[in-house]
Amino acid sequence: MGDVAVGARSGHDGEEHRGRPVDTADPAGDGAVTSGNDPAAGGEGPPADEPPRGGGDGPGGRNPNAKKPRSFWKELPILIGIALVLALLIKTFLVQAFSIPSASMENTLKEGDRVLVDKLTPWFGSEPERGEVVVFHDPDNWLAGEATTDPNAVQTFLSWIGLMPSAEEKDLIKRVVGVGGDTVSCKGTGPLTVNGKALDEPYVYPGNTPCSQDDQGGQFTVKVPKGYIWVMGDHRQNSRDSRYNQSDKNHGMVPVDQVVGRAIVKAWPINRWGTLPVPDTFDQSGLNNQSAAATALTVAPEGLAVAGVVPVVLWRRRRAAVSENR
Repeated sequence: MGDVAVGARSGHDGEEHRGRPVDTADPAGDGAVTSGNDPAAGGEGPPADEPPRGGGDGPGGRNPNAKKPRSFWKELPILIGIALVLALLIKTFLVQAFSIPSASMENTLKEGDRVLVDKLTPWFGSEPERGEVVVFHDPDNWLAGEATTDPNAVQTFLSWIGLMPSAEEKDLIKRVVGVGGDTVSCKGTGPLTVNGKALDEPYVYPGNTPCSQDDQGGQFTVKVPKGYIWVMGDHRQNSRDSRYNQSDKNHGMVPVDQVVGRAIVKAWPINRWGTLPVPDTFDQSGLNNQSAAATALTVAPEGLAVAGVVPVVLWRRRRAAVSENR
């Protein structure tokens, strides 16, 4: 809204005394006491805090040139644009939706589930902790041979602003088992050990064993370097994770700088909604130091965008009301 021009005065003050006899006598001669603001006594007019005597700038005292507030339908495209910009910023810096493409994390996550990933805490130097479920970029062609989908224009746009998972990004989702400095080991069918401590893993897929007995990588003892993590799927006998990528350039490790963020919420379908907390087994020896900030962002991008638009709507409508009453 621009500044509102004030209309010219109607000249009512100049016409107040027309048709009335003018007393030419000296007021002081009659002993009358006059105020210095009395125009008849040569004063300067009414005090500054006295309302004007005229009829105002228009009917009802309102400025006839004041702009009327825009209708809701005219403002709607502006509000939608603001919401889209906010959603894009939220997707880039705060939280993003991802789709689960396979059964490697069952039953914690099932194929087709949608999860929300916290992207904020890594910006402040937070690194993945043991037990967290994280999304990360393909570190060294882990997804070779995997089928890819060809999204349509609508899906591409929605994924660009973060309202749908991107079909083009080569991302994986696994559970962090070891962090820099840890020794992770699997012997026989398990249990899995970290720094010599056996883990009780209730999240492992029913019927699976914590360790796989094969010569492809299921039996291992590794030392995780600083700046890397060791990840495994919850569906142990159906997950191509760190165990089966030890021949790559990182020896199966995932560089921390390739981690997109921590999955914090199962957002869709509704009947599977729930948080993804760190299991208690990782607290048994004080190994885990979960960031409180990582559990704080549990709202979808569109929800945060709408929340950001509401103050803008109220501000615009209040400003319009003020302009109308000037």
